[in-house]
Amino acid sequence: MTRPVEGAEAIDPDVDLHVPAQRAEPQGRVLAAVSAGGALGSAARYGLLLAWPAGPGAFPWATFWTNVAGCALIGVLMVLIGEGGRTAHPLVRPFLGVGVLGGFTTFSTYAVDFSRLLDEGEAGRALAYAAGTLAGALGAVWAAASVTRLAVRERR
Repeated sequence: MTRPVEGAEAIDPDVDLHVPAQRAEPQGRVLAAVSAGGALGSAARYGLLLAWPAGPGAFPWATFWTNVAGCALIGVLMVLIGEGGRTAHPLVRPFLGVGVLGGFTTFSTYAVDFSRLLDEGEAGRALAYAAGTLAGALGAVWAAASVTRLAVRERR
């Protein structure tokens, strides 16, 4: 088991088992925050998928942009609540990060869309979707976190 480094920030600020107060915190509140956030994020995603459906053989743009936007928002959130000595209420990350944005992004639908495109004989489109989503999601989280760090630095 590793010991925390004195003065280092916790990797997961809402579940640092090295901190006795967090280890003893009732997990029911965290579960309720994740559940409430997940309901909101999932409902928002479902609404987008209804408003922007992908027909047979079509590129699933709604799922693609939902995942890219959600990853960008996760990058912003993690900088704002997890870096630079800033602190947030202990339920902010479970509610917004795990719940809302975890429910909003949908990598399970991404996998189903990929499989559907393959089944429909759209291998090229499926591979473009797979690679594009990976690059878009990773690029979005990196770019959003970088821009947020610059904005926070400029505000100081």
